[in-house]
Amino acid sequence: MTRVRIASVLLGAGFGFLLSWGQFIDPDRIRDMLLLRDPYMWEMFATAVAVAFVALRLLKRARVRSLLTGEPVAWSTAQPERRHVVGAAIFGVGWAVSDVCPGPVAAQVGQGIAWSVPLLAGVGLGILLSLRREEAPAKTQPASRAARAPGPVMPASNPD
Repeated sequence: MTRVRIASVLLGAGFGFLLSWGQFIDPDRIRDMLLLRDPYMWEMFATAVAVAFVALRLLKRARVRSLLTGEPVAWSTAQPERRHVVGAAIFGVGWAVSDVCPGPVAAQVGQGIAWSVPLLAGVGLGILLSLRREEAPAKTQPASRAARAPGPVMPASNPD
């Protein structure tokens, strides 16, 4: 849907602005957070998680529908798998080495910070490798995702 893509671009631009304004793109601020020297970012993360936790549950309980797609606010949960743990470890190592996570990388590129371009390229490479792995023929993968899933398999939604 075109309006979903337009909304995504606008929300992404707004999110990038807020990351910049909140100093979430500053490598020194990120390093201080990771070294537990400054609680600022941890406090912001905790506040965001708490607000989202409560708000999403209230929206679901009220049976609210999405403004753009009309779909009900809902989600499903799954047990963590090995790939989640490995991905989280790779993400954490990359974050610690580069002092940047994916959100701030986009904001840094938007601000014209040249050293963030190789980091953005690494994010893109990781996404491409992940997509390529998911699209690999079934015979090269040990078992399909549907066979491993403990609960019902949700069909993938197509935004177009």
